[in-house]
Amino acid sequence: VQLQASGGGLVQAGGSLRLSCSASGRTSSMYVLGWFCQAPKKEREFVAAITWDGTSYAEDSVKGRVTISRDNSKSTVYLQMDSLKPEDTAVYYCAAARFLSGVRADYNYWGQGTQVTVSS
Repeated sequence: VQLQASGGGLVQAGGSLRLSCSASGRTSSMYVLGWFCQAPKKEREFVAAITWDGTSYAEDSVKGRVTISRDNSKSTVYLQMDSLKPEDTAVYYCAAARFLSGVRADYNYWGQGTQVTVSS
């Protein structure tokens, strides 16, 4: 499975961004697709994930501010982020796993990451 993330950028606090991740590969539509973020000098952390049939969950700290969705016809997962805060600044990675999980080690495939910077 190959993953290509996009949509990052610079936004002011309170603003919104929508990240996209395109998946390719023969069985890519069967995988759980998730998002992680990694701020400078911090560990990569789980944000949200979604199964092929739309079951999803998000990290408690971002619930209410992020929405994950998936378009299987386009093999693409989206992460809509609203009410962004400076502490959301990080590189955001999409990843694929065989089951729904918030554990980094359960994800077998990773995209290259897209930078999100939130200014105060």
